[in-house]
Amino acid sequence: MKKFAKYLPAAAALATAAISSDAFAQATTTTDASDVGLKAIGAGLALGLGAVGTGLAQGPIGAAAAGVTAERPEKFGQMAIWFFIPETLVIFGFVGFFLLK
Repeated sequence: MKKFAKYLPAAAALATAAISSDAFAQATTTTDASDVGLKAIGAGLALGLGAVGTGLAQGPIGAAAAGVTAERPEKFGQMAIWFFIPETLVIFGFVGFFLLK
C-alpha cells in the first residue's frame, strides 16, 4: 500500500492533465456547462493534489531536518532549503489552477 501511495499523486496529475486537455479541446468547439464543470474539476485537482504531494513530501523531510538541526545547528540553512524544495509542487498546482480557471 505504501508503494502505491507514493505513485498516487503522479497518477492523479496525469489524470488531471488528460481531463484538462479534453476540456481545452472541447472549449474551442462549444462552451456548455459540462466544459465549465470539467475545467473547475481539473483546476481543483491541480491545486489540491499539488498540496497533498507537498504535504507527503515535507513530512519525512521535516522530521529528518529537525533531527539533523538538533544535532548540528549549523546545518539549519541547508536543511531549510531541503524542506522548502517540495513547495514547488504547490506552485505548479497554482499555475495549473490559474491556467484552467
